[in-house]
Amino acid sequence: MKRLIAGFLFGGFFVLASAQRDSIYLQAKLEQDLRTLNVTQELRYYNKTDSAQTEVQLLNWIAAYKNRGTPLYDRKIEDRNKELHFAQPQELGKLKTLEVKTDLSEITSPADLNSENLYIQLAQPLQPGASVKLLLKYQLQLPLAKFTGYGMSEQNIALKYFFLVPDSFAEANGNERRFLDIEETANHSTHWTVNLDLPTDYHSKSNLTELHPNYYTGLLKADPEFLISFNIYPTLTFQTGGVQTKVDFGYRLEAEEQQHLKNKIPQQLEYLQSKTGLVPSKIFISEKFRNKEDFFGNDDIAFWKFRFPLFTPEENADLDYFSIISKNILEQGLITNKDDDHWFKNGIKTYLELQYLKKYYGDHKLLGQLTEASIIGIKPLKLFHASRLKLIERYGIAYQYMMTQNLDQKVDEDFKDLSNFNEMTVSNFEMGSLLNFVAEKMGTSEFEDFLSEYLQSNAAQQIDTGHFLDRLAMRSHYSSVFLDKLMSRKHRVNFNLKKFKRADGNLEVTVRKNTYDPVPFKLETISEQGGTKTHWFGTPEHPSQDVYIVPEMDADKIVINSGHFFPEKNFRDNYLYTKGLFSNMKKIKLKLIKDIPNPEYNEIYLNPRLTFNAYDKVLLGLNFRNESLFNHKFAYSLTPYYSTGTGQITGSGSVTYSIMPPESFFQSLNMGVSGSYFHYDYDLSYRKFTASASINFAKEPRSAISRSLGVSFNHYEKDLTPEMIFENEYNRYNLWNVNYAFADNGLIHEKFFGAYVQGMQDFNKVAAEATYRYEYAANKKIAFRLFAGYFLNNKTRNEIFDFGISRVSNYSFSYGLLGQSATSGLLSQQFIMADGGFKSLIDSTANQWITSLNVDSHIWKMFNIYADAGMYKNRSADPKFIWDSGVKVRIIPDFLEVYLPVYSTLGFEPSFKDYAQRIRFTLVLNLSAVINTARRGWY
Repeated sequence: MKRLIAGFLFGGFFVLASAQRDSIYLQAKLEQDLRTLNVTQELRYYNKTDSAQTEVQLLNWIAAYKNRGTPLYDRKIEDRNKELHFAQPQELGKLKTLEVKTDLSEITSPADLNSENLYIQLAQPLQPGASVKLLLKYQLQLPLAKFTGYGMSEQNIALKYFFLVPDSFAEANGNERRFLDIEETANHSTHWTVNLDLPTDYHSKSNLTELHPNYYTGLLKADPEFLISFNIYPTLTFQTGGVQTKVDFGYRLEAEEQQHLKNKIPQQLEYLQSKTGLVPSKIFISEKFRNKEDFFGNDDIAFWKFRFPLFTPEENADLDYFSIISKNILEQGLITNKDDDHWFKNGIKTYLELQYLKKYYGDHKLLGQLTEASIIGIKPLKLFHASRLKLIERYGIAYQYMMTQNLDQKVDEDFKDLSNFNEMTVSNFEMGSLLNFVAEKMGTSEFEDFLSEYLQSNAAQQIDTGHFLDRLAMRSHYSSVFLDKLMSRKHRVNFNLKKFKRADGNLEVTVRKNTYDPVPFKLETISEQGGTKTHWFGTPEHPSQDVYIVPEMDADKIVINSGHFFPEKNFRDNYLYTKGLFSNMKKIKLKLIKDIPNPEYNEIYLNPRLTFNAYDKVLLGLNFRNESLFNHKFAYSLTPYYSTGTGQITGSGSVTYSIMPPESFFQSLNMGVSGSYFHYDYDLSYRKFTASASINFAKEPRSAISRSLGVSFNHYEKDLTPEMIFENEYNRYNLWNVNYAFADNGLIHEKFFGAYVQGMQDFNKVAAEATYRYEYAANKKIAFRLFAGYFLNNKTRNEIFDFGISRVSNYSFSYGLLGQSATSGLLSQQFIMADGGFKSLIDSTANQWITSLNVDSHIWKMFNIYADAGMYKNRSADPKFIWDSGVKVRIIPDFLEVYLPVYSTLGFEPSFKDYAQRIRFTLVLNLSAVINTARRGWY
């Protein structure tokens, strides 16, 4: 009885405390420099905890705008954004001054105004449910908007997260929150009154209700946002179900786009009201919010001077703004802790998007109207499976791509720890697909009734996502009970359609499930005429292989979870034919060029290949492989070439098997065998056979650090001339390698370390290489490379296995040399950065040990300077010190680069008569490097 009374007392206190909302009255004057904001603020703060407070915590997130040492800086570097790193002090933001007092007494202001969390000490403890009025007067230096989209830009001043506010998600353990620019909520459920004093001719917009120009008020479940501009931006007003909604835009709209929005937004608002019951009176769309939340995948394809639209301008406007407005309504209508419960709003938004697409874009293709593009009457994209995929299948395809790479993350991962791509594919696409799956199982109308009821009844308080999942499980008769566990790990659910047989007028279908989660599945039978019948089956709480009875006989095809309906591990085992030659098996299909795989077939991809070397000349080939855009556990690749230089068939092939556990200390374990046959000199061929294994260790998804360990055994056979046989050249040998690599591809500081042990019957050697590249100014880098190699023993018969000084010996046939055996002529001048890495032709090899330091620095546009120095020792000779220097010309970066030696151990090289023969070049036959350079622009 006492526990019951205590429960009522606590519940009554909680309701009372919840009803007591904080309020903020704020006067802000923007000075003529548009960077200084003087603020006078009254904060009525309530103690909503169950214990007395001696201090009030305020978020001072403008202090995050520093160019070193803040979580915001670290995140921007992870996002490959270096604006903060190279920012000037005057471009950053800060809290310059602060005065604090209460309505009862003076208070000492915090000493450190550079902290993102300020603690205001109270003169006396603040009891639960009691309030205190804080009077704040402070001055802000606004940052430039180029860092986060908030602050001052050429056209606007955007204000968000700059004012001092209580942390609405403050934890009792005292953990501090820092600004990360992930659109997290700092303060919610506060009543705001804001009076802006702006320079002449400047106007403002806000997500608050405007009572008269620059004067705003209202209760917000998110943070206030203001846009100040010399420009006047459009406003549209709509009537939906008796509610008038004003949509304010923080950017210009073209007349055509504005007309499309007038036609489409009423439809969108009516649709969202019917699904969620939420219709606001005000929607403010900033340029940043538009760019972040618009529809992904409908942009025109731009190539050089040409543009290929996927959708009409009206369709683009509809798709973009449905995504934008649905997220905006959820953001301002519901209270969630984004870091913990990001999937709630994102998943619901994606679910609503899916249903909208089903209703209005059900027949639209993933590639839109591009599939109908024709060239001389031929529609080439019709050859691709991607052209037949529906637009609504994009969600499952994007998530499955990440899963096959083993780069996905669990749904309930903290938002700040999600990679940028997983923010979309996991938090949005996967969760939305799961909700859609549950909705179809329990009935879409039943699910949407539940969703609307739940959102409206919980709109006034912070959403408890655990409670949401519990209520959904009960409403769905526990068909959704699997969600909680599925979201807590990187799942690999897979349904394998093993076989079928006909019996007593039914189909007896055997299905294997690999998980302990009781996930239901949808089985469809498709007749020859295209008629489809749908059946749902539940599964036990353990891995199983069960027979399911399907009451029909006239089915041509059986499919589980068609159309990338459920985010499962592998769709390739979800199809079976019931008639003809391929009954109980999959058909084989040949495909040209890469494509999104069609899980209905065993596909073999045929890709034309063209390459070149000095001995085979032009090589014309055709690659056969079973992999396309998605990785397979078992992969093969076979590429026969016709050598125009020899008239022979050459080529290469490989078979690999990959193990990629979802949660382990390694990301992938790859094992394989390969072989190749080409020519290394005129009329001389080599044959290479390799067995290898490599392990890529698991990495943090947002980290740039990767590690790998590999081992390989290689067998080589070479044709020899009589002279080579006389000189006792190797015609066959075996090499084994063990190598380790560490890479940190940081934006400003790039680091690499690699080491290997290599051996054969006549030698064993070890070597290590370390590289450090530093961007010391915007787009200017300097690189240092240190190499050291040592022979543990060396009984070789010639120099072929020695460390290279200025040329590498390609005895492993692993470098892309166009002239493997060239000792003179243009091809002999090809440079590969390996071993000693010297560009000047000083000496050839080292058969005992070598160390070298290579330095390369950008100076202007395509020009770099380089310098190399090192020592090496040959047997029966003294150590020797050498050096060189010169200019590197990056004609096409990463494709064609030329080294012009200047000074070296040999002297002033441009004065040598054979200087043209001393010029070195790198040439990597990689078309993507050319395309990437053209896309980003030269220099």
